Amino acid sequence: MNRKNQKGHIIKEVLPGSIAEELEIAPGDRLLEINNEEITDIFDYQYYIEDEYIEILIEKPNKEQWLLEVDKDEDEDLGIVFENGLMDDYRSCHNKCIFCFIDQMPKGMRETLYFKDDDSRLSFLQGNYVTLTNMSEHDVDRIIKYHLSPINISFQTMNPSLRCMMLNNRFAGEALKKVDKLYEAGIAMNGQIVLCTGVNDGKELEYSIRKLMEYAPVLESVSVVPVGLSKYREGLYPLEPFLREDAVQVLQMIHAFQKECYERFGLHFIHASDEWYILAGWELPEEENYDGYLQLENGVGMLRLFLNEFEDALEELKKNLSEGGERYLPAEVSIATGGLAYPYICRMAGALMETVEGLTIHVYHIVNDFFGEMITVSGLLTGTDIIGQLKGKPLGERLLLPENVLRSGETVFLDDVTVEEMEKALQVKIDIVKSSGYDFINTILVEK
Repeated sequence: MNRKNQKGHIIKEVLPGSIAEELEIAPGDRLLEINNEEITDIFDYQYYIEDEYIEILIEKPNKEQWLLEVDKDEDEDLGIVFENGLMDDYRSCHNKCIFCFIDQMPKGMRETLYFKDDDSRLSFLQGNYVTLTNMSEHDVDRIIKYHLSPINISFQTMNPSLRCMMLNNRFAGEALKKVDKLYEAGIAMNGQIVLCTGVNDGKELEYSIRKLMEYAPVLESVSVVPVGLSKYREGLYPLEPFLREDAVQVLQMIHAFQKECYERFGLHFIHASDEWYILAGWELPEEENYDGYLQLENGVGMLRLFLNEFEDALEELKKNLSEGGERYLPAEVSIATGGLAYPYICRMAGALMETVEGLTIHVYHIVNDFFGEMITVSGLLTGTDIIGQLKGKPLGERLLLPENVLRSGETVFLDDVTVEEMEKALQVKIDIVKSSGYDFINTILVEK
């Protein structure tokens, strides 16, 4: 039988100590129903497992069916991981956005990198941003019925006709009406504006922010990020990079709106991604300006959080050293990063070397030759660029790399170079640093 035509959803993993493990549910089993309801996808599943008493119908690989009764706390998870995270086919994006980064990628990379998702279920499950053009009225009704939130929305502009142009979709303006339904139902939302020079900036940005404020505080935050431009833009909409004076204007507008929003809603609401501050040469805002870091994955406040964690960890380290605590081996290490974080990593490395005797840290700015030098985030660095630019450089005993240079949960770079291949090419051990200022220090230092 074709797997797609089989009922239910294959269980990939059962978490240790979970309700599912207690019930002897196992990988390879198939979830058929909860409370006599067939489960279509993750929306249905999350809704039905919220109850304190549920009945689960499981089918074992030998086709034997078990009806299991579960008493649990409200909202307690069952501890099941499905083979397909959405429990259904992923919905691809049918827009042809003028700023889409996937359209700016070279040919010949692995197939999964060219998949454009625009799935409202991924928005709920993983925090992905959706345009609403791929969301049916049925999807909106289910989000409201199940009260699933937050939903993350790529607005780009609140001018309907301009939105149609930017997304190359004649229904893109009309799709904004779905926000009204979500707002009226109290569904928490976050928003994003990818800013493009001469398109949705200036007066258009001011108009969009003003319109989006009408949805606050149900719409909890909106980020403004500069369009990412690779060197592979032949035949695409002509877009220019933002300059320093542009960044200053964007920040001045956003800061003015933040002041107004904080007075009205107790939220700063509209946020500039870290790139704007680097480009403008401005200091990063303090932690309280980020309203709890609602948009970290969009690069909003990521550097501030990293710096604050580092400073806290450094103070703990200094106190420990002054009180005769741990001592550390003399060490020489290197760090490679993208242009965005480079000045901050240099600053942190300098402070750490001043604190720990015998420590030498080399920090290297890796220029993105693969996508083009305008791409400065470390998450888009390739193994080839890192190897090519570090060959012959003093690397010490270990090379530290941020975890976002690797595919999630794997040891493979964007261009399929492996960590093992890089270690062999550079003749150095590689350590991966998590997105934490604490981990930054802990990974560098080795106790005696």
